[in-house]
Amino acid sequence: MTQHFLLTSAARTLPLASVMRMSDEEAERVFVRLRWADNDGNAYCPHCGCTIVYSCRRPSGAPRWRCKACRKDFSVTSGTLFAFHKLPLRSYLLAIAIFCNEVKGKSMLAMSRDLGVQYKTSFVLAHKMREAMASELRGVNIGGEGRKAEIDGAYFGGYVKPANRIENRRDRRLRMNQSGKRKVVVVIRERDGKTLPGVFASEVAALNFIRTRIARGTTVYADEAGAWNELHGRFTMHRINHQEAYSLEGDIYTNNAESFFSRMRRAEIGHQYERHPGRSGCGAGDAQQAECRFLRILAAELGRVGS
Repeated sequence: MTQHFLLTSAARTLPLASVMRMSDEEAERVFVRLRWADNDGNAYCPHCGCTIVYSCRRPSGAPRWRCKACRKDFSVTSGTLFAFHKLPLRSYLLAIAIFCNEVKGKSMLAMSRDLGVQYKTSFVLAHKMREAMASELRGVNIGGEGRKAEIDGAYFGGYVKPANRIENRRDRRLRMNQSGKRKVVVVIRERDGKTLPGVFASEVAALNFIRTRIARGTTVYADEAGAWNELHGRFTMHRINHQEAYSLEGDIYTNNAESFFSRMRRAEIGHQYERHPGRSGCGAGDAQQAECRFLRILAAELGRVGS
């Protein structure tokens, strides 16, 4: 049986312990190496692209460079999501390690305590990292000749809380009693390859996204949902009816796409909770009310990918 990725050494390339042992100078070198990896770790101007730059470190010790061509000063974070930063570079490297290593999501209240910053600081910082991750998916295509990809959709959000008294409750299956905020996340997951999600109003609305992002020649696996019927004319399709089986002979299944939603649902509910005074021994001073924002955040960032 293949070893799970999280049990391999590849999942431990950025341990939190190694970042905590770094000095500020070592963290600076890490940022420089990663920022200009396409130039062997040598700085070049982010404004004009000139490779002839001079080091002009500030009296405070902050690293700066000056471009010979345009004469502009820049830092290792200029033009990135960390531009005009106020925290030490090591704190941002710690935030990246914490954010990436928590595979099922990370509470921003917990991260604010880990970094010693306010909740709003960790909240905005996590938003920036999510946006950077989503921007990397723009223009990404899945599959190719001889490759296999799975597609599936799952609905999130739009929960309508039932009324307290039974005589006031409504049939929440009817459109008139729904909130209109329910969205479907459609994922294209290549076997032994990349994963590309998008957020849409319905599975039918995702068809153009699927057609443009899956390369011709790809074998596509999907469930029995009627929205995928129109894809038969473009791709070689294999369908499985989950009411009858979860997998069939010939590697016909959508388990990889289903595992994506399993992780996503766990991340959605795993760190958002509500505590009330008088319950489970919580006093009024300990009461916390946390609205579940995860899906709205994900829809905002993935919606740009799926558009």
